[in-house]
Amino acid sequence: MTGFVELRDVRLAYGPGGSGTLALDGLTMTVKRGEFAAVVGPSGCGKSTLMKLATGLIRPQTGTVEVAGHEVDGPVSIAGMAFQNPSMLPWRTTLRNVMLPLEIVQPHRSRLSKEREAYQQRAEDLLAVVGLKGFSDKYPWQLSGGMQQRSNLCRALIHDPTLLMLDEPFGALDAFTREELWQVMRDLHAEKGFTTILVTHDLREAVFLSDRVFVMSARPGKIIVERSIDFGRPRPLDLTYEADFNDVVHELRAHIAEARTAA
Repeated sequence: MTGFVELRDVRLAYGPGGSGTLALDGLTMTVKRGEFAAVVGPSGCGKSTLMKLATGLIRPQTGTVEVAGHEVDGPVSIAGMAFQNPSMLPWRTTLRNVMLPLEIVQPHRSRLSKEREAYQQRAEDLLAVVGLKGFSDKYPWQLSGGMQQRSNLCRALIHDPTLLMLDEPFGALDAFTREELWQVMRDLHAEKGFTTILVTHDLREAVFLSDRVFVMSARPGKIIVERSIDFGRPRPLDLTYEADFNDVVHELRAHIAEARTAA
């Protein structure tokens, strides 16, 4: 295996002893170090299951999952995760929500008490990058949905992960906020260089952000198409209105439509 994230011939079924719903069967994909990959496909095809496998939250019945050259046999500590629901703890301020992984993930957990001031500054700097300077003392109920999701991204990045997993992180937001956060994500990836896997139903989002798009079949899921995205970086938002961009979006939509009808 040569990628930073490797899933090879993975099969996973839910239920006792893997006797229930077959979610993935024969799934193989490789994501290179520093690459931004997007995963798209029909609803229920196993995209979120793929995310859980890559982060060690579940294990396959057969096949191999490796991250950074090591077989995954438990939760992957080098990964940061952000989901559609920000899940901010309501009794914590924005700053303390962002710093939560530092209380859990080593080596930061051991260093936090002695280096708290430096870690707080790191959190403040991240909040400033995503446009939340001055909001560190606010509680989740005092923030809009878009602001909570910006905080959620900071929380996923505070421990300097080398792998960022994004599961529909912008899906619940309005169109304008979603596009703002695409640009935030674009700039963070360019600055930090972390390997990223994004699961999304939004094909414009996938094409705008990613280096490659993986299209999954209907359940049981497997990769049926790998599409390189060759637009230069940094990509301006205006690119999403150009004909070449929309040609790629329509191409991916056709692959997904074919996957649905083949189910």
